[in-house]
Amino acid sequence: MQKVTKEVYLKWYEDMLFWRKFEDKLAAVYIQQKVRGFLHLYNGQEAVLAGALHAMDLTKDKMITAYRNHVQPIGMGVDPKRVMAELYGKATGTSKGMGGSMHIFSKEHRFYGGHGIVGGQIPLGAGIAFGDKYHGVDGVTLCCFGDGAARQGSLHESFNLAMLWNLPVVFVCENNGYAMGTSVERTANHEEIWKLGLGYEMPCGPVDGMDPVKVAEAFDEAITRARTGGGPTFLELKTYRYRGHSMSDAQHYRTKEEVEEYKKIDPITQVKDILLKKKYATEEDIKVIDKRVKERVLECEKFAEESPFPEVQQLYDVVYEQEDYPFIKHKL
Repeated sequence: MQKVTKEVYLKWYEDMLFWRKFEDKLAAVYIQQKVRGFLHLYNGQEAVLAGALHAMDLTKDKMITAYRNHVQPIGMGVDPKRVMAELYGKATGTSKGMGGSMHIFSKEHRFYGGHGIVGGQIPLGAGIAFGDKYHGVDGVTLCCFGDGAARQGSLHESFNLAMLWNLPVVFVCENNGYAMGTSVERTANHEEIWKLGLGYEMPCGPVDGMDPVKVAEAFDEAITRARTGGGPTFLELKTYRYRGHSMSDAQHYRTKEEVEEYKKIDPITQVKDILLKKKYATEEDIKVIDKRVKERVLECEKFAEESPFPEVQQLYDVVYEQEDYPFIKHKL
């Protein structure tokens, strides 16, 4: 793994802060009904993405995840203005405004989506890795899901085949504690989700998902294993979300005091403290970054606001049609 230098810490701080503020802006415009439908925010989990990206090779590695999926494609290189436009339902969005919050997608940047079906992306992630192995592509797929999805049967089917076929995939459970609103301790007779990998003799283990350094180290080991023919890994990233499961979540299952306790180990604050303690940056440097992040978020909002909605004709243009499909006779 490349060394965690001053430049890395500065990048982590600016990236994670931008992701946080981007999500905060989405929450604000959602309340204004400029973004509709469901909205699942990533606040608190930024260290998972920051650490993962540090260990990935973005020229060939891939990622697939669930519907908490706005900032991952940004981290992989997608223009954040297009991501925000997609949430607005605008024609300039990543899916021309037809995917919305839960379905950000970019083939160009190897981000294979948010998926609305709980756990639906797990077998798809294994399938992407199978494709890479079959075609001899030297890439690794990160297949991310939440603690709620870890209870789906598709996980076990995917784990079994991934080990049987020795696929280059890293299964990532972002355990933020509550799934849609039910704590981990109420969904099974054990709380160590990573141990599910033991039944398949899959390398597995827990990771501090609030510390980007520990996240990067764990991902580096897993990605190297996959890339060198060692097969799958299952990592449980123990993290926490500060907002509800979605914007409609009243959060009756936890106390405000609990949330405040976790904010004491906020990944953004941790990195900021390191920057100041090691004198990688001054308070003035931090203010410059903060200002730049604020301006970038406003640029995204302006772009989304000013972009046009799709034309009605687009409904017909994006439907798959194969004119020479067999067995169908067209009347003359």
